[in-house]
Amino acid sequence: MPDNSSLLTLLTTTPLFAVGLTLAAYLLGSLLFQRLKRPSWLPAILIAALLLAGALALIGLPYATYQQGATWLTVLLGPATVALGMPLYQQLPRIVELWRPLAICLPIAATLAACYSLGIAWLLGSSDNVLASIAAKSVTAPIAIGITEQLGGTTALLLGALLVTGVITIPCVSLAARWLDIQDDRLIGFALGLNGHAIGTVRAFEISPTAGAFASLGMSLTGIFTALLLPLAWRLIGFNSLMGNGS
Repeated sequence: MPDNSSLLTLLTTTPLFAVGLTLAAYLLGSLLFQRLKRPSWLPAILIAALLLAGALALIGLPYATYQQGATWLTVLLGPATVALGMPLYQQLPRIVELWRPLAICLPIAATLAACYSLGIAWLLGSSDNVLASIAAKSVTAPIAIGITEQLGGTTALLLGALLVTGVITIPCVSLAARWLDIQDDRLIGFALGLNGHAIGTVRAFEISPTAGAFASLGMSLTGIFTALLLPLAWRLIGFNSLMGNGS
């Protein structure tokens, strides 16, 4: 009879175990989410992440080994993000109506989304690696991973920051909309997608197709804006710090 370590090694020789474990955690998380009457502060993806983390700790499977097996699931994030272009096309006339305020809002909001987290982390004395890992926390995962690798950050830390950001965005946007008496699904959806990336977009589609389309727009434009400007700004900041150290 093989021991537990040998059995675990045998199971992890193919990606099927990691993929199956991920899908099982998500399905169970979705079931619990429905049983709990769909609380906005506890989305299904958070439940699934906690279940998956608990399973990995229980069976003693290193995260690096799990990540190797689940790599191709990450590859599917790209096509899934591109597929959001369909609701954008369906809501194109409504998007055109608001192109001016959206064009003004996007650069400001996307810049603040990166700067406030970096500012807090810097004040707390975080290392350059941590700063590089959380800089793209408000960007959808396929783009954020590429940005983080370019900045020299850690993908695992980024994914944790993405999860926390998306989960916190949902109740914050809901409270802000209630406090400011905002009932326009377009504005609520755009805010969810801009700040909460894919997790916020999923919540927006639960509100209405219009909110989901504008969330897709906010998520896509934030990703493009951040991918173009964040690496450039990071190099400039790095150059300035080197000059400061040299002086």
